[in-house]
Amino acid sequence: MALTADQMLAGAALREEVDVPPTLLAGWRADAESRVVLRPLAVRDLQRIQRASKDDETLTAALMIQQALIEPELRMEQVTQLPAGLASFLVDRINAISGVSSSRDALEELVQAPLARACFVLAREFSWTPEEVSGMTIGQILLYLEMSRRDGERR
Repeated sequence: MALTADQMLAGAALREEVDVPPTLLAGWRADAESRVVLRPLAVRDLQRIQRASKDDETLTAALMIQQALIEPELRMEQVTQLPAGLASFLVDRINAISGVSSSRDALEELVQAPLARACFVLAREFSWTPEEVSGMTIGQILLYLEMSRRDGERR
């Protein structure tokens, strides 16, 4: 049975609790709880971040953290004050839960023209609106593109 648009878009609503290693938190007791809540970034988030950061990797990372960090909520000025190791850890976790495990250069390529083509293919193949597709995470888009490709090979 084919998936519905609602089933595919449900991944964008996921929340993941992530334990931050105490070594990344100055003055934090090793036995104290050090958990944050992250959400996966959707295509529209990545497109907005890419446009706003204009190839500034530091700003890209800060915007990713600010958008994906649900708990605790941080203002942009607070995000830019995070220790580099903690920021790097959060970006890696955000990429993982968003289905992006590639380098930042590869991520930028994904957000550009190939992503627009992928959205077009998914909208055509599954009869989704552009808004539905843009709300999906990169991982979801890649999964359904692969499903569509395999289905095409069987025909």
